[in-house]
This record gives sequence, C-alpha cells and structure tokens, in this order.
Amino acid sequence: MANERRRRTAGTLPHGRRNGAAATERARLVLAVRRSGVTDPPILSTLESVPREAFVPEAVAPRAYEDAPLPIECGQTVSQPSVVAWMTAALELDDRMKVLEVGTGAGYQTAILSRLCRRVYTVERHRALSRGAQARFEALGLCNITARVGDGCLGWPEQAPFPRILVTAAAAEPPPLLVDQLAVDGVMVMPLGPPDGDQDLVRLHRTRDGLSRHRLFGVRFLPLIEGDLAP
Repeated sequence: MANERRRRTAGTLPHGRRNGAAATERARLVLAVRRSGVTDPPILSTLESVPREAFVPEAVAPRAYEDAPLPIECGQTVSQPSVVAWMTAALELDDRMKVLEVGTGAGYQTAILSRLCRRVYTVERHRALSRGAQARFEALGLCNITARVGDGCLGWPEQAPFPRILVTAAAAEPPPLLVDQLAVDGVMVMPLGPPDGDQDLVRLHRTRDGLSRHRLFGVRFLPLIEGDLAP
C-alpha cells in the first residue's frame, strides 16, 4: 500500500491490474466467502465491488483476492475477506445506522462498512495509515466516512451513542469507554483475548441490564493499543 493517492487510467486498477482480470478474481473470492458461511447478498455484492488491490502494497497486490490477511505499513495487516464479511454480518447493519470503527488500517473494512450504513466514523492511531486510507476513500468516491487520528480506546464521544461499533484489534476485555458509547440495544463486534494467545471474535449486545456476549469463532488479531499515538 502506498500512502500517496494513485491515479487510475482507463481500463486499469491500482498496481496495473486490468478490470476484467480483477473482476474475475473478485467473483472467485465472493464464492469462497459464501462457502465460509456468509450469504447476505448486500455484503457479498459489496465485497465484489470494492477493489481490495487498492488497499494493499504493490508487492502483494497479486494476492489481493486470496482469502488471507495481507501485510500493510506500520507492521499492520488487512484482514482476510471472509473475516471482514463475518464481522460485517455480525453487526447487522442497515442504511440508517452510523458506525464507529476502531482501527482504520488501510481502510478496506471501512470501505465495506460505508456501502452498507449511513456514516462511518473511523479512528486510527497510525497517522501514516490514516492519511493513506483517507486518500483511498477520496479516490473511490466514498463520501460518508469521517476519519481521524486518535486513541481508539477513547472512541468518538462527541458522536456517541453509536448503534454499532466495530473494533479491528484484540483486547482482553471491551474498553469501558467504548461500551459507554454503545447505544442501548446496540452491538459491538471485536476480538477478545491476549495478543499472543487464543482470541475469539465476539458479538456484544448492550441491554439495559448490561452486556451479553456471543462467541463467533477463533481469530488472531494484533493488539488494541491504548495511549500514545504512532507517527
């Protein structure tokens, strides 16, 4: 993934990929995601329409449509598409909702969310990643995303409460300030567990009585880091 905005030329995608070849690869990926258990038509259609190769470094662009995590800058990764699809499905989005995303990364998950809800507020602690993601959103014409650099554990209090929150890094427990910013009857999806041990993708539902948890499946995410921001 390059931080600078890349201009497209007719008939091509970023990194010199041809539209026809990329479309075929995307269709294969959608079939793989469907086989993983996600069958929601809007999510599958969105996965097919978002060019994942625009969100990864040129060196790994030929692997953009593998169902696998891929490395990006700052020692981070872009999640594998089937996990992106499952996390998105667990949110149970509609086009009237606003979503808080903690961990913008390259912006691939953000782009998926933006096509399924009213607005996405996304926080990233790495300034370089946030700048690159925002350039991609502009290039792709995604106008319903508001991004900023910050400590994701603090959330986005001035826009709370959120009916949906997605956290793309693992913590031992849900950050208290994020729970506070989750609306009653809202849903938060995030990985829980130690950075070097077993983690579970969990769907959290906030009720007036507290927070219920539903385990989805085992995952491996980088840790959610609280405090100082990265360059």
